[in-house]
Amino acid sequence: MKPQEVFMENLTDDTFNDIIGQAQTKKQLLSALIMGRHVIVVGYPGVGKTTLAKNVAKLLPEIMVNDCGFNCDPQNPICPRCLNKKSKHIKIKGERRFIRIQGSPDLTVEDLIGDIDPMKALEFGPLSIEAFTPGKIFKANNGVLFFDEINRAPEKLQNALLQVLEEGRVTIGSYDIDLTSDFILISTMNPEDFAGTEKLSEVFLDRFDIIIMDYPESVSIEKNIVTIKGEKLKGIIFDDQLLEIILKFIESLRHNKDLERAPSVRASIGLYERAQSNAFINKRKKVQLEDIYESMESVLAHRIKLKASLRYTIKPEEYLAQQFKRYIEESEKSGDLP
Repeated sequence: MKPQEVFMENLTDDTFNDIIGQAQTKKQLLSALIMGRHVIVVGYPGVGKTTLAKNVAKLLPEIMVNDCGFNCDPQNPICPRCLNKKSKHIKIKGERRFIRIQGSPDLTVEDLIGDIDPMKALEFGPLSIEAFTPGKIFKANNGVLFFDEINRAPEKLQNALLQVLEEGRVTIGSYDIDLTSDFILISTMNPEDFAGTEKLSEVFLDRFDIIIMDYPESVSIEKNIVTIKGEKLKGIIFDDQLLEIILKFIESLRHNKDLERAPSVRASIGLYERAQSNAFINKRKKVQLEDIYESMESVLAHRIKLKASLRYTIKPEEYLAQQFKRYIEESEKSGDLP
């Protein structure tokens, strides 16, 4: 069964149930997958892009393929080994149809397409296709290729992907041969202003649909995410009203005109967990404001970036402390604090 058919069969009100909220993002992704479109999910770190992509793997059923390394369809083989009837049929689970690549500057074309196996080259000859070991593009054949942080990979990787994204085929230079690889590419991307990212060419982006994934739509949704995804320390109580106050503070940082970068949901989860552990260390059974404040610098300071007008006049730790103190004072005046 092709991935597109799987997504059509799994069409429900909440197909991607590992992600709380993000209804528009999930709808856009499902729409693209049904039509076999390649997508880039764009969003800040920690908003759930990778979790959303992993959720796709759970929808993929077990299928029968050949054990050739190219995941050949037994009814339509593509590689020399299968064409020569030297391979066997095997079943692969949905998770094995979901192949992950982590974007990084040292990622090579060989990692994607494949390379020469020295032992096989001695046996079959260096220019024999039998000496070729398929890369992750072929391992994702008849499945999904997940390329995490695609804009951290070097430009030559973009060029290596162009043909297969356009034609579903890979030309292996030394062999003068085309091999088919049929997969859906789901990739994630941080905003281009993040350090260590590469600019994606217009030609490359033209092969994708872009789906935006933002911060949670409301504090109540983020509260659900934090309490479900975050670890709970036995015997430690985190008051709901206090948690809401903290999440509203983090939300205020996301709209703060002084910041270029603000804390993500991952930061909210971190603060939730660390506040509990601080309460435990301080021999309390209930989280207090002091427990949260003690974690603020460790969890949030490196996750914000001040604008240039402030960057050289105040440290992030000091700025956070000032903002938090002001926010708590306003919450006390309004009676929001428990």
